[in-house]
Amino acid sequence: MKLNPKFITLEGVDGAGKSTCIKFIKKYLTDKNHNSFFTREPGGTLLGEKLREILLHDEITPETETLLMFAARNEHVQQVITPNLQSGINVISDRFTDATYAYQSGGKYVDSKKITVLKNWVHVNLKPDLTLLFDLPIDVSLTRLKSNGNLDKFEKESSDFHKRIRNSYLDLAKKEPSRFKIIDSNQNINIIEKEIYLVLDKLFS
Repeated sequence: MKLNPKFITLEGVDGAGKSTCIKFIKKYLTDKNHNSFFTREPGGTLLGEKLREILLHDEITPETETLLMFAARNEHVQQVITPNLQSGINVISDRFTDATYAYQSGGKYVDSKKITVLKNWVHVNLKPDLTLLFDLPIDVSLTRLKSNGNLDKFEKESSDFHKRIRNSYLDLAKKEPSRFKIIDSNQNINIIEKEIYLVLDKLFS
């Protein structure tokens, strides 16, 4: 049997409901008997999880933040993503390099060309087969975040910061419409689930 594993990434503004949607994706893949591995960024490895704590809570410069993101990502790609894909296992990652373009470039004005240099260094031959972009109006996003409490440093940022992130994501989706599928996270949850299933049906057909 020919192995054709898929690399799927989940992106979106904070509060867009990715965690809930991951449950739908897990159920779909389990029901269809697709061998899959779920992971996240920053994180996914022992070093990545240590760096995650720094990245989400320590105040550091945007450039240092970007470099640490890619340090964690390099370990993630080398230790988790590539080995699983080579073994025929689908990989689903909660955030990947699109998040760096959105948060560090769009949100914090790091030169996108520098991010591209790092991307080409760390995973020049690795690209998601599908990116689900969970989109949400920022006022709804911030309302959801406030109701959750225990926010990280990104979630505590201003509405303008979050608007820049959303716009960056939408710009990325316009540039690669074949890879991105935008999911309106402001819809009824049952509609969102059906949309995800339809997208996955198409990917695995």
